[in-house]
Amino acid sequence: MRPMLASPGTVLPDGPDWTHEIKWDGMRVLAEVSSGRLRLASRNELDVTVSFPELAGLSAAGPDDMLLDGEVVAMQQGRPSFAALAERMHVHDAARARALAAATPVTYLVFDLLRLYGVDVTTRPLAERRATLERLDLTGPHWRVPPTYDDGAVLRAATLEQGLEGVVSKRWSSRYLPGRRTKEWLKFPHRDAVSVVVGGWRLETDSDRRLGALLVGAPAPGGLRYLGRVGSGLAGREGARVLSQLTPLASPSNPFVDEVPRADALGSRWLRPQLVVDVRSLGGTAGGRLRQPSYQRLRPDLTPADLADPR
Repeated sequence: MRPMLASPGTVLPDGPDWTHEIKWDGMRVLAEVSSGRLRLASRNELDVTVSFPELAGLSAAGPDDMLLDGEVVAMQQGRPSFAALAERMHVHDAARARALAAATPVTYLVFDLLRLYGVDVTTRPLAERRATLERLDLTGPHWRVPPTYDDGAVLRAATLEQGLEGVVSKRWSSRYLPGRRTKEWLKFPHRDAVSVVVGGWRLETDSDRRLGALLVGAPAPGGLRYLGRVGSGLAGREGARVLSQLTPLASPSNPFVDEVPRADALGSRWLRPQLVVDVRSLGGTAGGRLRQPSYQRLRPDLTPADLADPR
């Protein structure tokens, strides 16, 4: 099962028909407990159980048959750090996962209940699902049910002040629609980053080792629509980290379906369009390019297919 997704919101809803939650900067994970065993699945339905061994105790924390929806986060100085969490994602070696768990433990923040005692509850309203979830009292060393809030405006101001990612507003009457993006759930992130796909890269001028720029685009029929060249934010260790992700994706073919300006294409190396990154910009140009884009972070939790559905 794929998780239900929130649509980007423009006006924060208010009133008793809506509830509001903190938008956590983490990895969406469905946790299934069945016959005493725990299975963790990513947003793309990949089994990530091995990656987070500290969550194993969740199998005995509640009923022996339940399916939960939530966010895995890595806290640093009291706030979620996606950069810290990225080191934990997609680790398939159990020994390495245990070592990483000791150094950078995660917390599973549970916000929805999809199945209980073999009964599918996705067709029931959120108010009922949430009340049942809270009665399960899932509180442990690495998992908990975070609170909901009645006043979205106050929560939005508080999350901005505390440096959190934003707010998600949900209609109490909403049913759970697996894999679908709905306006019954609305998201209001504080960050102005956009996720894009890397289709090419180039080295710094006069360097044969340092990453100079990324050529990025948006998924389009047949490949990527070109959005521009991103050079800012790639210095130092982060640039080396990104470069290590690019090398295995080398391709002789240009993945962009529209023309890449000669100045950008000169000296560039093409990639299979698989790697997703977040960039910030000052909006778009009349020609459909990002204005003054700067690299923010890798997004190993996303694939280009995720971006084809508007975020």
